[in-house]
Amino acid sequence: MTAPTINGTKFPQPVAELLPAARKLTAELGEIPSRNRLMTEYRIGAPKASELRTRLIEDEAREVAARDTATYNLVRGGTGGATDADLTDAARRIAADPTASDYLRELAREVLQRADVPAVAPWDYVEPIGPDPLPTPVVAESAPPAEPGSVPAPEITPPAPVEQVTPVSHPGTPTPTDPPARPGAAVVWPVVLLALPAFVAIWSGWVGLGGLTGFGVVHPLPGIWDSFSINSAITLPIGVETYGAYALYVWLSGRVPDRARRFAKWSALGSLAIGALGQVAYHLLVAAGITSAPWWITTAVACLPVAVLGMGAALAHLVREQH
Repeated sequence: MTAPTINGTKFPQPVAELLPAARKLTAELGEIPSRNRLMTEYRIGAPKASELRTRLIEDEAREVAARDTATYNLVRGGTGGATDADLTDAARRIAADPTASDYLRELAREVLQRADVPAVAPWDYVEPIGPDPLPTPVVAESAPPAEPGSVPAPEITPPAPVEQVTPVSHPGTPTPTDPPARPGAAVVWPVVLLALPAFVAIWSGWVGLGGLTGFGVVHPLPGIWDSFSINSAITLPIGVETYGAYALYVWLSGRVPDRARRFAKWSALGSLAIGALGQVAYHLLVAAGITSAPWWITTAVACLPVAVLGMGAALAHLVREQH
């Protein structure tokens, strides 16, 4: 791809040398070409095309300013060095120019009516709105300056202060009140005093029931520590009652997710109920002189350690669940 031939050469030209060709292109198009059009037409980059388009816009601005000044001077009575024929010719060109503003068209109409010269092309007259948009150029006869203070400055009234708005709630919405003061910590020693006899009764009852259902002394470390032995019946009070107390605490704490709270509630009530049934079964069997519990009691008691392990693991997972 090579640059087009401009001024007898195909090499890229400076902006000053490309300007005449760009003006000719503007006249052919009837408008200022876009930057992309200039880049494509003259094979130049974006910075040079932007500079070239800026120069075209400045040319148009100077032309419009010259036309406006000539017409303004004539309408205001000052020729500014131009003859009547020159100003009349300028008015005819403005009247025929479709790009001229409505304000310039009105000025050209006044000039042509004063000179009794018809316009070269018809135009729609639009009543100008507001003051003259053009700055007043220097004319031969200057008007006397306006007295200072002749036009009073508009009075500015400060806005009224906005009153504080009180939010209105629904009539059925209760008014929030300050949270009640937290009472002092409850005394714990009565609970410890109550737990001591309960511990003795519950421990002995579970251990005795375990003996009636096949629990007894075992050696958990054969070949390692043969003399070490333990009564497996103690797993019943430790497992069932410890889990019941833990689930009861989780249920009443109010600091766990809803699923964990519901699970803790029902499992705590179930553990307390099983603990009570275990105590009842042991005392009834001992009172009846039975040394070996029936098979269905043995089956239920043997499943308790496994059930307690499962419920404890499930509750621990639910407590750590996100809200």
